[in-house]
Amino acid sequence: MFSNFGKDLLKAFNTGVSYFIPVVVIGGVFLAFSLASGKAGANGMEVTNPFMQNLNLIGMAGINMMIPVLAAYIAYSLAGKPGLAPGFVLGYLVNNPVPVGETNVSTGFLGAMIMAVFVGYWVKWMKTWKVNDTIRTIMPVLIIPIFSTLVLGLFYIYVLAFPLSLVMNWLTNVLGSLQGGSAIVLGLVIGVMTAFDMGGPVNKTASTFTMALMTAGVYAPNGMFRVAVAVPPIACGLASFIAKNKFDDADRQMGISAIFMGCIGITEGAIPFAVKDLGHTLPGICIGSAVGAALAAAQGIECYVPHGGFIVAMATNNIGLYCLDIVIGSLVAAAILVAMKPKLEAKK
Repeated sequence: MFSNFGKDLLKAFNTGVSYFIPVVVIGGVFLAFSLASGKAGANGMEVTNPFMQNLNLIGMAGINMMIPVLAAYIAYSLAGKPGLAPGFVLGYLVNNPVPVGETNVSTGFLGAMIMAVFVGYWVKWMKTWKVNDTIRTIMPVLIIPIFSTLVLGLFYIYVLAFPLSLVMNWLTNVLGSLQGGSAIVLGLVIGVMTAFDMGGPVNKTASTFTMALMTAGVYAPNGMFRVAVAVPPIACGLASFIAKNKFDDADRQMGISAIFMGCIGITEGAIPFAVKDLGHTLPGICIGSAVGAALAAAQGIECYVPHGGFIVAMATNNIGLYCLDIVIGSLVAAAILVAMKPKLEAKK
């Protein structure tokens, strides 16, 4: 079952991405149009036009479905159709906060990838069970989905989520201790955390920290974070168009959506690139986000709303520098991505 573990895993991640891309495009494009018409408010960009609100609703449906679709089709690649249902359910579970003690934990796309692999191999193992013909007919539609979801869902809640919550609390405490130190160091840390898991628990820890400071009237860390969230997807999109010998047509299609999502402050737009080639993607986007956030820290950029990207530039204390920091961070990240990425022929 594990004889070709590496190849099977790579194939599974690529399968997940191929089904995941159209959902990303739907979410990113509809959100881009709707949020572009909004106004900065206390809860981020507020869309007041009824028609644009409907577009926003459609876009959010796409965003909310991204992670479950990714998990389901990774599991599908490993285990076939019986892996789809538990993959969807557990993908939804890891992308939504679950209570762990006094903490609500959401593990985002990293949790989804981990749980999808567990689902795939668990279902694959269940399919080898020796049962009579009557039981075998209901295995794929009843026994496998229910038993897999029960066991692995409880495993996530009771085993995986708790240590992750400890890590998140530790990161929050570390960030809190950096507040009184160098603003640039804080910016570098926030930038790396923002890009590290692209909307996952580390990213959300930085977000929670900056929003907590906003309630105390401290807006500079939020400015750093809101610059950093836009960098990874924009950088991935730019790199896919710059280095045509290192990215295929599917990557460039993802790149269009990624740039849209970066402009409206949705870091998850970089996820398809990271899933396909994490080793060559993560260093560049982490460095680029760190550069952008550090520049914002050095310039004292403040953002007064809990949202990011170019669309909230009007809600900052320096529109020009805020936009420039996003551009510089994105260009730095794109340059590193292009330099590190192997040519398509070499990859083959």
